[in-house]
Amino acid sequence: METEKNTRKLDRKDILGIKELSVEEINLILETADSFLEVSTREIKKVPTLRGKTVINLFYEASTRTRTSFEIAGKRLSADTVNITASTSSVVKGETLIDTARNLESMNPDIIVIRHSAAGAPHILARVLKQSIINAGDGAHEHPTQALLDMMTIKSKKGAIAGLKVAITGDIAHSRVARSNIHGLTKMGARVFLAGPATMMPYGMEKMGVTVAGRIEEAIEDADVVMALRIQTEREKQCIFPSLREYAAHFSLNKRNIGLARKDVMIMHPGPVNRGVEISPDLADSASSVILEQVTNGVAVRMALLYLLAGSGNA
Repeated sequence: METEKNTRKLDRKDILGIKELSVEEINLILETADSFLEVSTREIKKVPTLRGKTVINLFYEASTRTRTSFEIAGKRLSADTVNITASTSSVVKGETLIDTARNLESMNPDIIVIRHSAAGAPHILARVLKQSIINAGDGAHEHPTQALLDMMTIKSKKGAIAGLKVAITGDIAHSRVARSNIHGLTKMGARVFLAGPATMMPYGMEKMGVTVAGRIEEAIEDADVVMALRIQTEREKQCIFPSLREYAAHFSLNKRNIGLARKDVMIMHPGPVNRGVEISPDLADSASSVILEQVTNGVAVRMALLYLLAGSGNA
């Protein structure tokens, strides 16, 4: 396995979005992640692969799963990992993103992982810094590592992605997870259906190669995979649905509507879960749910990306 890793490289400096990745690159990342999954089951969860490398996690937005899994991924590869949040950085003193990044660059890290509320922030850093940049979520644009771990989870359960019907429900308009998954799943051959309130469904989504369903039941019917999205209240500047109760009544996943899907349906959610809003608690905890497996696979995917960018001759 190690020999195969050393002979295959990701021929790019940065991971900014799924849109720009080829099917071959996605497969390489998923295969590499699969090989790292075993590390997390060991008694001593560490390999020396990135010893001497430095990874900076620069997070301008709150995060639990993404930031923690990037930190764990770096440490399990023996990299030196530094976490910086906006509230504890010079941002509170008025320093710009570029100035912050330039100062970090002068300390010679190998990879900078960034989450930012502004779409395109990672792309700016990728243009001006020599370090590899990984997008950990930029505004409502993309969240590539979430889509990669979602595809890894689907592939591990279903054997393949091509030919599956995948329903994505909820707040499409504000969801970077939805955009990255649409790019990835359609590239990998899945049929993607979207459903959500009209106020949360951007115009022209069909141009991305998906089907927009008029009702959630239409999207879920005969689906192999159903992914509920979190209501992005922090990105909503005005009320775009009457109430959480009204939303749940029409767009929450529950035992009633999930019965329209295939019997072996996979239920997914990127987290954090608003129980009783996007998904009923019993469904979130059911045998069909792979929500916690998504989190486990997230560590492996982020280990793979750190390795492919910093450990195979690219950094």
